[in-house]
Amino acid sequence: MLNVKIDTKEKFTVITPQDAHLPAIMTDELTQMLLSGLQKDIPHIILNMQAVQIIDVPVAETIAKSQQDFYEKNCSFVVCNLNKEVEAVFNNADILETLNVTPSESEAWDMVQMEEIERELLGD
Repeated sequence: MLNVKIDTKEKFTVITPQDAHLPAIMTDELTQMLLSGLQKDIPHIILNMQAVQIIDVPVAETIAKSQQDFYEKNCSFVVCNLNKEVEAVFNNADILETLNVTPSESEAWDMVQMEEIERELLGD
């Protein structure tokens, strides 16, 4: 069972996995949880990875794929607080450049709000 903290804000939802290891066995559960965010009134997600020390490649790929799904639907998806080991997994799988990553949660908030302004200016 995936252990996460979910904090719903006015403009987005922060999902913070509480487990130090995100194994491949959690891939389907994580996918369902992330994509369920697209059904919400406020479909923007910040994935705060501060507690995660180890991530398996399939989970990293799921996060990247979920982010693409969000952006295809004009919704924001930002990953923050990656430690060096987890960042290396994304990098070695050649998906780090495709991710929208910020060093901190507050910068992720800023990113979501900037993207919202961009969407408004572009008229969705």
